[in-house]
Amino acid sequence: MTRRFSCLSLMGAMAFAQLALAANVENKSVKNSDATIGYSVRGAGPLVVLLASTGRGTAEFDLLADRLVERGYRVALPEPRGIGPSRGPMKDVTFHDFAKDFAAVINAEGGSAIVAGHAYGQWIARTMAADYPEQVKGVVMVAGGARKWPAELSAAITTLNSPAATPQEKLAGLRLAFFAEGNDPTHWLQGWYPAVTESQRAARPLARQDSWWAAGNAPILDLQGGADPFRPVSSRMEVKEEFGERVTVKVIPNASHALPAEKPLETADAIADWADPLVK
Repeated sequence: MTRRFSCLSLMGAMAFAQLALAANVENKSVKNSDATIGYSVRGAGPLVVLLASTGRGTAEFDLLADRLVERGYRVALPEPRGIGPSRGPMKDVTFHDFAKDFAAVINAEGGSAIVAGHAYGQWIARTMAADYPEQVKGVVMVAGGARKWPAELSAAITTLNSPAATPQEKLAGLRLAFFAEGNDPTHWLQGWYPAVTESQRAARPLARQDSWWAAGNAPILDLQGGADPFRPVSSRMEVKEEFGERVTVKVIPNASHALPAEKPLETADAIADWADPLVK
């Protein structure tokens, strides 16, 4: 009886802690010229800003964010233009415009941060480090792609944003490009914003690659999924080979390109382990 009571008490305490974390989430917004960026923030400590992947918002980062809060961080989740309260021009914009959006969030929350970008988001994180070096203490490339990847992976993203695609076609795209074998992709059938994907894809060629690629001189954590087709084994060390000792490489097994959704706790712990010496 005592043992059962203890187990129930532990479960209740964990549920209470989760509710407490959720209750402490603040929703805010900040102006950036002709854009308004909505974001949520939670926790206390050094700031980590999490940037979403192509055409997706930050709702899927909740478990990851809560774990970082447990590790002693304050976490901001800004939405890209076109999602939730975030609004602004979506045509003829570049990586530098998106970087300015999220730098405004850092300014509003204390002035400096670790910036972790998932997939497409890591390009914007690198742009932020190049454009605002005094604000970015370090960059985390979460499931960043290799220099080149097969065209079928980009085609899968197009399918996932297509209203004409069937659920079966979308599941096939998710299994091909985003989720490792054995990991359930069905919750990613939702949460795609086609207009945001179009805007973000159009922005890529409008910024010179040499203006953002190196992430300034910021320390970099290259955090990879062990089964990510965008990042095959042959490309594991390419960022470190290019930028040397300021790059740390970490691989999380049984995860693909949806790394923070597949392995949120492991992703959070890898970020915190790497960031602790930089900010604490």
